[in-house]
Amino acid sequence: MQGLYYLRLMRAHWAVIALTLIVSAAAAMAITANTPPKYEAQISMLVTGYDKEGSLATAIQAGALSQQRVQSYANLVPSRRVVGQITSPDDVGRVQAAVKAEAIPMTTLIRVTVTDKDPARAALLANKLGVAFPRVIGQLERPSRSSPSTVKVTVVDQASVPARPISPRPLTNLVIAELIALIVVFGALVLRDRMDTTIKTAETLQAVSKSPTIGVIGRERDAQRHPLILRDRGRSSRAEAFRAMRTNLQFISVDRRPRSLVITSCLAGEGKTSIAVNLAIVLAQADWRVMIVDADLRRPRVADHLGLEGAAGLTDVLIGSASLEDVAQTWGPPSLTVLTSGQIPPNPSELLNSQGMCKLLGTLTEKYDIVIIDTPPLLPVTDGASLAAVCDSTLLIARHGKTRAGHIARATEMLSSINARVVGTVLNFVPTKADGSYGYEDKYEPDDGAQRMPVEVGAAPAVSVASGADRPATISRAADL
Repeated sequence: MQGLYYLRLMRAHWAVIALTLIVSAAAAMAITANTPPKYEAQISMLVTGYDKEGSLATAIQAGALSQQRVQSYANLVPSRRVVGQITSPDDVGRVQAAVKAEAIPMTTLIRVTVTDKDPARAALLANKLGVAFPRVIGQLERPSRSSPSTVKVTVVDQASVPARPISPRPLTNLVIAELIALIVVFGALVLRDRMDTTIKTAETLQAVSKSPTIGVIGRERDAQRHPLILRDRGRSSRAEAFRAMRTNLQFISVDRRPRSLVITSCLAGEGKTSIAVNLAIVLAQADWRVMIVDADLRRPRVADHLGLEGAAGLTDVLIGSASLEDVAQTWGPPSLTVLTSGQIPPNPSELLNSQGMCKLLGTLTEKYDIVIIDTPPLLPVTDGASLAAVCDSTLLIARHGKTRAGHIARATEMLSSINARVVGTVLNFVPTKADGSYGYEDKYEPDDGAQRMPVEVGAAPAVSVASGADRPATISRAADL
């Protein structure tokens, strides 16, 4: 399962991973191009021991003597006393840093490596060390000035001019840079995903809200410009998702069919109005007598979605300046009736909590099969919660990748505290194939040669207004739909 999780994470963020690899490769190439080349030259020296009389010691004696001191001799190679004999006093420090000597284990050999930007100079310095170092050891290992040295250092291999630099190594640098980039970006993605508390699956939404998820609405490219599902004769995958939500709503409420349904969300921008309008459309298409009420008296959007005049509506009915019959408008199918918000009042909470609102809801639920009420989001204001308390069902909307689990938990707790009945939740704006299904762009349409029945609902809806059917804004918007 963990492997599948990582694969899905890579698939979801492949563009970020690819961009990171490209940037790291470019950085590796830039660093390689700006790094000056370095060359190495090596010499090997053999340490030989002598007895006290100056004669060559036996192999065992020489081996024991040299192996005990060979490491100390290797440490003397880059010393100031040795290096000072092959370069000027000003360059001693630089040459010391460029010299490396090591004793080869189980032998009496010392390998000296000199690194320099100039290959010829690297070989020259190494060979000079091959001359200076034996002379220094001969002076140090002499018992007296008149006695011969008990240790002899012999150069075995002279240094040659190197043909290729040891650094930079373009391929090695590229591989290392790509590995580091992969580790960093993948670690960051995993950390971000683990810390991300936004809702991304229907299962998570159901677990947090403790309510069934009755709808998963996909994101379409032009849904913002065309929020209604009537385009493409109502055969889009998004329209099918709303029909599935209608079916789920009917099955969930078999024993207690909702008569007044509040549709709300945690925060603004989660698509509650679009879902309210489209759910009303699919219910009307199933021969329900539907009334949709725009009770968002702060940012009303129902009139804009349906192309209706919203100057008169709910607020006029609540303050008694107009009757319900005067401001109710029919839209599209004859069974869909719309009550827009009217003018935005200075006291929306008081109007929605009034006895007039309760009386109006009672009248509407007696006349229509279902009353769908679009309310403000729950967390910023209390308007939606007050309406959920007096209606018999509530539908909570969450937006994929935006709504956080904490928001859903707070909204659910708020609804529970007022004994509101949450019939389900809807996950909105789900990217294509984010839920593991066939994807929202897939369609199962009739063959081109198949006989099709005329579809009237898919055509541009004829919008009529109860009082003012000649409004130009209504006619032009209906033509757009």
